[in-house]
Amino acid sequence: MPQISVDHSADLAFDRRGFALAAHAVAAEIIGCRVEDCKTRFRTVAETVVADGGGEHAVVVGEMRIMPGRTQQAKAALSEALVAKLAEYVKPEPGRRVHLAWTVLDQTPETYRRAELRG
Repeated sequence: MPQISVDHSADLAFDRRGFALAAHAVAAEIIGCRVEDCKTRFRTVAETVVADGGGEHAVVVGEMRIMPGRTQQAKAALSEALVAKLAEYVKPEPGRRVHLAWTVLDQTPETYRRAELRG
């Protein structure tokens, strides 16, 4: 935990690894988790449609699932910081508009399970 998912338009200049490492550091700073517990996955979305469907739009939408116990203010601060980090690592081409969004959600401890395999 935290579990981080980022969906993004396929045709973006996006330093995903750089963003993931920065997001892990931000999460550790704001909610006190350990960087080594952060896990980020990226999903490239083949097609996105925004507004009138014009090709000048692209999207990056992120979600972080954390264990409960943080205040709404901490979760909001984390969302704001992660949107700001996205803006550092996504570089729109001239004439493009990239829509950034982030949500922090509580994981349900009653149903969440994890395991780690080693070879």
